[in-house]
Amino acid sequence: MASTPPTQEAFLREVDEELRRDELQSLWQRYGRLGIAIIVLLLAAWGGWLYWQAEKNKASGLEGEQLSQALDDLQAANPDAALAKLGPLTRSKNVGYRASAKMAEAGVALGKDDFSGAARIYGEVASDTSVPQPWRDLALIRQTAAEFDSIKPELVVTRLRPLAAKGNPWFGSAGEMVAAAYLKMGKAELAGKMFADIGKDENVPETIRSRAVQMAGSLGVDSAPLPTKEVTK
Repeated sequence: MASTPPTQEAFLREVDEELRRDELQSLWQRYGRLGIAIIVLLLAAWGGWLYWQAEKNKASGLEGEQLSQALDDLQAANPDAALAKLGPLTRSKNVGYRASAKMAEAGVALGKDDFSGAARIYGEVASDTSVPQPWRDLALIRQTAAEFDSIKPELVVTRLRPLAAKGNPWFGSAGEMVAAAYLKMGKAELAGKMFADIGKDENVPETIRSRAVQMAGSLGVDSAPLPTKEVTK
């Protein structure tokens, strides 16, 4: 079979190109305006997102400055001025600023001997699942400390027993209150053991360990740190 002459091949290519142009023109007529509208919307959305990010960063910077000023007021023994700045921050969308402001606000309440008010605010932080767990644990400890004398010792133990465990960062603070609650419940043996465990834990702050050693000793429990065994060669 004879091969197709070059002139015919050129003609076919020209026809194919015309068909492609017709298809593109048809697509543009049907979807061109819609395509432009979509592109415009995408660009508008992108621009809006960039603006939102800029405003968010700007607002975050302003809130950080406001929190810093509130803390300065607290250091200057001016709690009322601090509260005026902390109020809006307790409703911030930024979790860190919101939690920090509430913790500071609760501290002001404690300074005014408003233990129930402080406990309520600490409780809000402790129950806020958007707040990082270490903050929530600290808030729970401070909430329990603020209302220790007004709640049943069984509730103290239930709340803090998960934190009153060796290896937990809050072992000393939580364990001390759990041990005190055991004493209220008449469970001196459990209290003595808890105090002794705290006294032997070198990761617990020295002030808490010192108190725990004294309490364990008064309950007849040895709380001296375990001696380090020498390795024989």
